[in-house]
Amino acid sequence: MRLLAPALALTFLLPGALQAAEPPPDAQIAALAERIRALEANAQMLQSQAAEALAAAQAAQAELQRMKTAQPDPAVAEVSVTAKAGDVTAAANQFNPSIALILNGSYVNHSKDPLDYRRAGFPLVGEGGPSANGLRLGESELSFAANIDDKLYGQLTVAMESEAGETHVGIEEAYIETTALPGGFIARGGRFYSNIGYLNSHHPHTDYFSDRPLAYQAFLGNQYGDDGVQLRWIAPTDAYLEIGTEAFRGENAPAAGAAHGGVGAKTFFVHAGGDVGSNNSWLAGASILHADARDGEDGFSGRSNLFLFDFTWKWAPHGAFKDSGIVLRSEAFIDDRKGVVIDPQDPLALAQSWEGKRRGAYVEGLYRFSRSWDVGYRYDRLWAASSGPYASDHDPQRHSIAATWHNSEFSLLRLQLARDEPQAHFLDNVFTLQYQVSLGAHGAHKF
Repeated sequence: MRLLAPALALTFLLPGALQAAEPPPDAQIAALAERIRALEANAQMLQSQAAEALAAAQAAQAELQRMKTAQPDPAVAEVSVTAKAGDVTAAANQFNPSIALILNGSYVNHSKDPLDYRRAGFPLVGEGGPSANGLRLGESELSFAANIDDKLYGQLTVAMESEAGETHVGIEEAYIETTALPGGFIARGGRFYSNIGYLNSHHPHTDYFSDRPLAYQAFLGNQYGDDGVQLRWIAPTDAYLEIGTEAFRGENAPAAGAAHGGVGAKTFFVHAGGDVGSNNSWLAGASILHADARDGEDGFSGRSNLFLFDFTWKWAPHGAFKDSGIVLRSEAFIDDRKGVVIDPQDPLALAQSWEGKRRGAYVEGLYRFSRSWDVGYRYDRLWAASSGPYASDHDPQRHSIAATWHNSEFSLLRLQLARDEPQAHFLDNVFTLQYQVSLGAHGAHKF
C-alpha cells in the first residue's frame, strides 16, 4: 500500500510535466514562418543582384559592339578583333611596323687615286666604281616592314648616303607582297631588287665583304633594282624549288630609257636547294635578265641578255652556321649585247656597232670559327671582249681577304685588304676598315 500511493501520484503528474516542457504549437508555427520570410527576403536580394550584374554585362557588350562598328578616327590606330572561326585575327601592333636602322661607316685607303680608276673593257655604271679615300659614312638604311592584313605584306627601305659633302636620300625598296595566294604563288609589286642570281636580292649589309664582286659592279652597276612586278612559285616539295619571273620599268643599268612603254626589262629565274645530312645545305640557281637600253650610262643602245649562274654550299658542324662553319659560293655572268655604242664623254662621236659577249665570275669562301670571328677570301675576274668598242687585252681581276669580328648579331667590325688590277699597269691596293650596326627589329637573313 505504501508503494501504490506514490506510483499513482507519478502516473498523474508525469504527463503534465512533459506537456509543460514542450513549447506550445502556436510558437513553433510562428518561428517557422519567420524563418521562411527570411529565406524569401534573401532570395529576392540575390535575384536583384543577379539582375543588376546581367544588366551591366549587357550594357558592356552593347558598348563593345558600338565601338566595333563605329567609324575609326584616322588619327588613331584601332585594333580590330575577329571572332569568326577560321578568320585571321589582326595583330595588336598591326599599325606599328617593325623598324630597322642599319648604320654603316668605313675608312678606305687606296694606293692609287680613285679618280684615275678605269676598268678595262667595262665602263663604270651605276655605283660600280671604287669608294672614295678616307673616312666616310657609307650607305645607311632605314626600313619599315609589317603585315598589312591577312593577305598582304609591305616593306619600305630608304637609303641615306653622303657623297662630296652632299647628302642623298633615296628609296631602295617600296613594295607590297601577297601572303595568301593559293598553290604556293607569291606576287610582289612596287620597287625592289630583282631575284636574279644570289647576291642581287640581298641587301649589302648581309654580305661577307665590304664591297660587291666585280661582276656585279660591271654588269649591274652594283645591284639591279627597279620599279616592277614579280611572280614566284614555291613548289610543295621537300627540296626547295622556286621558279619566277619579273617585269621592270627598265630605268637602271643594264637597262636604260624605259623602253617598250615603260617595261624595258624582264627576268626569269630558277632556284633549287636542299640539305645533305644535318650539317650540309646547298642552293643553286640560273637566271636571265633581258634589258633594252636607250643611251645608257656606258653609251650603249640596244638589247642585252645577261645570264647568271650561282651556287652556294654551307657546312655547319653543329647544324647552325652562326656558331661555326664554312660557306663556299660562286656566281658566273655572261653578257650578250647587240646594238650601238656612243662615247658618253663625247656626244658628237660617231656611233659604233657592237655585238659581242663579255663574262665575269667570282668565287668566295668564308670560315666562321666562332660566333664572334670569321675570315674570308674572294677572287674576282672579268673577261673583256676581244673586238668592238669595249675590246681590251687586259682582263680585270682582284683578290680580297677579310676578317670580321661580330660582337653580336647586331654589330660587326671588318678589316679587308684587296689587290685590284682594273687595267694594265695599274695595281690598286685597298685597305678598308668598316663598322656596321643594326638598331631595332632584325629579321632573319636569307640562306
